Amino acid sequence: MNNNPHTKVSIIINNYNYERFISDAIDSALSQTYQNIEVIVVDDCSTDNSREIITGYGDKVIPIFHHENGKQAAAFNSGFAKSKGDIIIFLDSDDYLFSNAVERIIAVWKPDLAKVHYRLQVVDSFKQPLGYSYPQGSKPLASGEVWRALLEVGGYPGTPTSGNAINRKALAEVFPISDEYKLTADDYLSTLIPFYGEVVAIEEPLAAYRIHTSNQWALNTVSGDRFHRFVRHDLQNYQLLVHKAKELGYEIPRDLEERSLGRLWSRMASLRLGPQTHPVPSDSPISLVYKGIRSLWKYSEFNLQKRFIYTLWFIWVGLLPLPLAKLAISWFYAPHFRPKFIKWTLTRVRAIVS
Repeated sequence: MNNNPHTKVSIIINNYNYERFISDAIDSALSQTYQNIEVIVVDDCSTDNSREIITGYGDKVIPIFHHENGKQAAAFNSGFAKSKGDIIIFLDSDDYLFSNAVERIIAVWKPDLAKVHYRLQVVDSFKQPLGYSYPQGSKPLASGEVWRALLEVGGYPGTPTSGNAINRKALAEVFPISDEYKLTADDYLSTLIPFYGEVVAIEEPLAAYRIHTSNQWALNTVSGDRFHRFVRHDLQNYQLLVHKAKELGYEIPRDLEERSLGRLWSRMASLRLGPQTHPVPSDSPISLVYKGIRSLWKYSEFNLQKRFIYTLWFIWVGLLPLPLAKLAISWFYAPHFRPKFIKWTLTRVRAIVS
């Protein structure tokens, strides 16, 4: 346990055209119960009123104003270069931290950790909870030597940008982030950082993940184009993982890419919603049904009940007519779309099983 008040924490807020949310993010950083923090706000060439709002905070924050829109990687690079913290939190400007977030992180922090990650409460545009956290379900976040899971199944239960507090020493090993990952810098870090130390998980939500109409990745609508982007993103992350494993001298399974349920879920949704432009031409519904069920029963740690449920999901989405497949995709990826009777049924099933 770390009770050292000298541990400095940098909260780096990256922003582009989120004038309606940026104040919530900055205020949440400034109102932390832990005092030894600095708040850096990187504005990536916004065209709305964001810069005026940031300037209004005066010397309470350290502003960085880009002259060209460089996307997420450029914002991370600028913020990290300016920061002085031992621990770095990259906070998306449409998300916000709970007031005790840094205090809880400091309580479990050790100098040799790679990162601490924690759940995110999912809220709407008006900060109203949508009834679930990110990631969904009761499966615990990964902890310990998470790099082993990356090499065995290609991924791990984790959280996006705002759910991570990362060791500066680990970040120094992988920065600066190249322009190749300008839109996916958060997953670049999620893939590489576990190779530089152990990971600690906090199962309570310490921040809010806001779903709204302008999210780049959050699913407020279900469309083929969005899932195509997820799949291209996954393919890029897989190549990054393979490169890192080879660099460090690790062997990886030949079928590693097909062991990750997350990737197979995305590929199935992408194929069914937009087969003409699906990024993996060799995929077919039948092949993905087989691969998904194989991954579930051979490599996943889900209990028997969830394995059956997800098996049915692959069969449903892969083989039923598109309107029914689209319903299953929507209910799976966006729980706030689920009809009340489905939410009630799932709650009752979980209560009976537990």
